[in-house]
Amino acid sequence: MDLILWRHAEAHPARDGQDDLDRALTPKGERQAARMAEWLNARLAHSTRVLVSPARRCQQTAAALERSSRTVAELAPGASVEQVLAAARWPRGPEPVLIVGHQPTLGLVASTLLAGEPMPWSVKKGAAWWLRLRERDEGEDGATRLLLQAVQSPDGL
Repeated sequence: MDLILWRHAEAHPARDGQDDLDRALTPKGERQAARMAEWLNARLAHSTRVLVSPARRCQQTAAALERSSRTVAELAPGASVEQVLAAARWPRGPEPVLIVGHQPTLGLVASTLLAGEPMPWSVKKGAAWWLRLRERDEGEDGATRLLLQAVQSPDGL
């Protein structure tokens, strides 16, 4: 199973009285989202489920993919590692899953899966971390392995 964690691109700071969920992408964030969407679309399977936080900045980031997506309330800012993994159906989901979400949650998900415990890892704005869980080939120990398939920042494209 592939799990791709994509942090929303750069967003405007909240204005006085503005709901955090209403923050929009900056022009730079729109460019970041477009660059990463192009990179992701060249690599994602057609069957990839795209799950998106209800926050406007995440919705705008995901829209750059031009794929169908599903808004998942449990992916809003402050989501727990458990909520993200449950939404993704990790580790036994039948298809790849792309989560468009927030820090610090995405960093906590990555560290929990890769290092075995939640740590304050930072996922850069607009960046994607691609994790792949695979079963070992026949003749090996039969265990599953978690691979860090890719880490890509929009600045590197």
